[in-house]
Amino acid sequence: MGDTRTSAMVSGRAAAFAVWYLRSVTFLDLLGAVWASFGNDLRRHSEADYFTPYLLAAGFSSATVAWFLSITMRRRKRAAWILNLALSGLFLALFAIAVAVAPDVRRRPQNWISLALTAAFVAALLLGRREFYAKGDRSNPKLAAAVGVGGLLASSLLAAFLVSVTNQAHEPRRSAFLDHWRYGALRLVSIAASDTRFPGIAVPNWVDVVINVLSTALLVAVVHCAFRSRRAVDPLTGHDESRLRALLAKDGERDSLGYFALRREKSVVWSPSGKAAVAYRVVGGVSLASGDPLGDPEAWPGAIEPWLAEARAHGWLPAVMGAGEAAGAVYARHGLDALELGDEAIVTLSAEGGAAGQHFTLEGRSMRAVRQAYHRVERAGYTVRIRRHEDIPEDEMTYLLRRADDWRDGATERGFSMALGRLGDPADGRCVMLECTDADGELRALLSFVPWGRRGLSLDLMRRDRGAGNGLMEFTVIELLRRAGEIGVTQVSLNFAMFRSVFERGARLGAGPVLRLWRSLLTFFSRWWQIESLYRANAKYRPVWEPRFLLFEKSSDLPRIGIASARAEGFLGLPGLPGLPGRPRGPRPGQLERR
Repeated sequence: MGDTRTSAMVSGRAAAFAVWYLRSVTFLDLLGAVWASFGNDLRRHSEADYFTPYLLAAGFSSATVAWFLSITMRRRKRAAWILNLALSGLFLALFAIAVAVAPDVRRRPQNWISLALTAAFVAALLLGRREFYAKGDRSNPKLAAAVGVGGLLASSLLAAFLVSVTNQAHEPRRSAFLDHWRYGALRLVSIAASDTRFPGIAVPNWVDVVINVLSTALLVAVVHCAFRSRRAVDPLTGHDESRLRALLAKDGERDSLGYFALRREKSVVWSPSGKAAVAYRVVGGVSLASGDPLGDPEAWPGAIEPWLAEARAHGWLPAVMGAGEAAGAVYARHGLDALELGDEAIVTLSAEGGAAGQHFTLEGRSMRAVRQAYHRVERAGYTVRIRRHEDIPEDEMTYLLRRADDWRDGATERGFSMALGRLGDPADGRCVMLECTDADGELRALLSFVPWGRRGLSLDLMRRDRGAGNGLMEFTVIELLRRAGEIGVTQVSLNFAMFRSVFERGARLGAGPVLRLWRSLLTFFSRWWQIESLYRANAKYRPVWEPRFLLFEKSSDLPRIGIASARAEGFLGLPGLPGLPGRPRGPRPGQLERR
């Protein structure tokens, strides 16, 4: 047992040394690129009888390579370990031969330092080999080769064009286009091209800089394609969906977000007993789960462990968005840390269903403003129709889908953790549709709720006609809360209020300066994002606030997790061509963020 622990400790420290070596080389290469005298010294040491350690070359390109390799090694990528071992091993072998056969090389103390550092890096790779286990995508080598060849051809032709139109050589016979292409290609590959080899070429300095930038960009693209994480696993199958629905039917009351696990771009990991599952999606190298695990809480660890194991095997960062307090405690026992994101507004429709005094009612002095707003819309002639999706005829559902798509706020679809991503699917017949019409019978607003166990609903979609009067959404929600007994509902999950506790506690008498400052910042950003307004809009229904958490492994991973979450929710898109394989070409009707 002691030998195993010692071996694991040595392996971990060796892997950490390899990563920090690459980080240090990145810094020195960048320093050499911007500090001319230091960079010239390093380059002189790489010539004649001097050698520098592995990857120390004083330039932006070498710094870029070392930086990417340090990132991929930190993520425990096996392919990065293999490449580093092959390159550094070959470099060390050539270095050792030069030291053995060349007396002038042996007399340089700098060479022995370089040899020792390179040998230490190779030894660290060998000792820490067990730490580099993450698998990449099988298509990475082919993709990197295609990007390298195609990118080199395209960038070299562009470089040749720039050289042709800017050549200032004063010779009777200007050099041919083939020489321009060779000059550009050589500078792309080696960063510098000797003027003595191209006497008929004299270009401005900015042209060489542009070509060097193209070279660095191409190198970044090739390295990224070579070491990218596997983007996705098998999507949800029909069999998986049937099993998930069975878990929801049995234990669906535990989590109001459980039904959103049925989004069909998600994947699922099952416990060995099949009594629990974790639904997730891989975005930007982050394995992003949402809500609580489905099924029996006693079986949750059996699903969480293989999900974490799969994430580590592929080099993904594990993260959970919107987990409840009970699930957060289970995830924490498996090594994840928790950060409170905000609170979910849950309205209890009977005193028996929740804490005393927390059930919804329009009566009382505190509800006077809400009651007056509700009656004002009611007097204007608006009415609400409540139906299960399965009770809506096909032609009417088609019309509702068209209107919902017309009212979508912007071209970008949003939703992942608290949205189903579809509307009108026959498999979702137990969902509830609310249709708000004006005095003339014209449809003005739509709300759709997904089932939450047998007697609950969870908000999925909100759409309204922008030309209609104010207060339609509040009126429609109140109609559902007042008439929920018609469809056997006793609790309704509404919107998620991010950082709700900050607004509430920050406004209290005696709030500390840090809390007041935090509240002021959130209030400021609420001018552009619905932060405080969501809290205020839901507080009027007197909900029970249930905290929701973000789970993660390391605090340093939070920026990357935040970007992945924003992409999954539809708030952040990647630049690129919309027609690339595997990328959605357009929005799907019926998907919307909870708001």
